[in-house]
Amino acid sequence: MVLLALAGVAVSTLALRVHYDTGTEPCSINEKWDCGIVNHSPFAEIAHIPVAAIGIAGYLVLAGLAFAKKRALTLGASVVGLGFALYLSHIEKDVLTVWCLYCVISQGIIALMTALSLGWTYSARQLSADKIE
Repeated sequence: MVLLALAGVAVSTLALRVHYDTGTEPCSINEKWDCGIVNHSPFAEIAHIPVAAIGIAGYLVLAGLAFAKKRALTLGASVVGLGFALYLSHIEKDVLTVWCLYCVISQGIIALMTALSLGWTYSARQLSADKIE
């Protein structure tokens, strides 16, 4: 979980670099895949804070919670992150009609973290229940 969160920090950092870059983007593949369009859109900031910076902070929180073995909090935070990522994917698909490769990778990371934290939390509860019986 910690390694996945750190991978999320790395991908979000790459997206943040694109947000502040004005040159040709490394992931400008074609008219449907262009990180520059996504990261320079009006949806790339919330209250003047880049979404990628929010992602970095979120992944750092997830890394800390996972490292501290706070299973339920890790699950809750990953569900919130997944919901936010799904909203952003909706913006890419339905509003901008262009995808950011870094964002899609981040979406995969947070989805995997959510699934793993669900299993991690469930297995810990099962072990606790088995000890009580």
